[in-house]
Amino acid sequence: MSKALERLEEFAVDVILERRSGKRATLLRALLLLLSLLYKQIMRLRLYFFEERIAKVHSLGCLVVSVGNLTVGGTGKTPVVEIFARALTKGGRRVAILSRGYKSLPRPWYERLSDSFKPYELRRPPRVVSDGRSLLLDSEVAGDEPFMLASNLKNVLVLVDKDRVKSGLHAIRKYGVDTLLLDDGFQYLRLKERLDVVLVDRESPFGNGHMLPRGMLREPKEHLKRASIIFITKCDGSDLTKLKAELRRYNRHAEFIECSHHPVYLEEAYTQERQPLSYLKGQRVGALSGIARPESFEDGLVKLGAEILYSRQYADHHRFTVKELQSMFQRTKSRGGRVILTTEKDAVRLPRLDTRPLPVYFLRVEIKITSGHETFEECVNRLCRTNRPGAKAGQGALARV
Repeated sequence: MSKALERLEEFAVDVILERRSGKRATLLRALLLLLSLLYKQIMRLRLYFFEERIAKVHSLGCLVVSVGNLTVGGTGKTPVVEIFARALTKGGRRVAILSRGYKSLPRPWYERLSDSFKPYELRRPPRVVSDGRSLLLDSEVAGDEPFMLASNLKNVLVLVDKDRVKSGLHAIRKYGVDTLLLDDGFQYLRLKERLDVVLVDRESPFGNGHMLPRGMLREPKEHLKRASIIFITKCDGSDLTKLKAELRRYNRHAEFIECSHHPVYLEEAYTQERQPLSYLKGQRVGALSGIARPESFEDGLVKLGAEILYSRQYADHHRFTVKELQSMFQRTKSRGGRVILTTEKDAVRLPRLDTRPLPVYFLRVEIKITSGHETFEECVNRLCRTNRPGAKAGQGALARV
């Protein structure tokens, strides 16, 4: 059943991105457009309910920073969450990352239903991926992005639950945190008094301009007004004047920070052996990915000097099987390939193998701020002073940086 759903998802993405033609694809796009117009009005009404306090919102009495985006996937959100977590921890904050755990192993439906009728203190606690000292869950239970964050960050808690009010309370009461970092939190409106950091992909800032399910937008463009900081990701030195002017149509106050995805090294997924980026020069490889925008990953490999002999792309968050990986080995090797390359996010979803005919490396990528260093440092410094002795609880979380 999951394979069938994944194939349906791949077909839908191809239709949305105009990769499919023909009568069936055209009719589906027309239907999706009608649904997207309805969805747009629903999202506008939802925001109105929260802004007017018709829908219930919560204040947890601590610093809350949300990192998110307007579009579905592919903006490079996880590395930005990571640099905020590192900077805030270095500044003396006790940080917990709250994730909804997209495509993590769900709890039984009856547990979720019974919890919805209980007060927060009686509900089942969130899943703790890391307590700040050690990993407690695997990627299948936790979800690939929370697992990756927990693996890379020291002294930072990582919790998974769709109800981030509950997970935030748990982090505060049990672990004594003073800072909640919402991973993919822009659409989570139940927590107030927060700083909203929104990522915009330079290459595709608003997708095709349509709302879900016809396009990639999760909210109308005008909802960008809620952002305090806008990270423009995947910058390559090209002129951003036109993009910034368009963003200013929807948000007149947010500061801009420009950043690029900076490859750092290669790491073998099974042995943790590391190689410098120069290892890729002239290397004949197979490229394996299950991410929202595999083209960006593969273009990056080519720029680093790799020769891609075989490429296999799966749906975003695909959990690889032994059979699929063995096929990847066979097809790459038959073409003269000497190594398999994948992304760090995909590496955590690889199956265990006792023997491998080819090494499997993932590309470690970090965010490099190319413009707006002072803005980022000032933001972090202000956040680190929030709720310190002499400051009133909750002050600063909504301050414009």
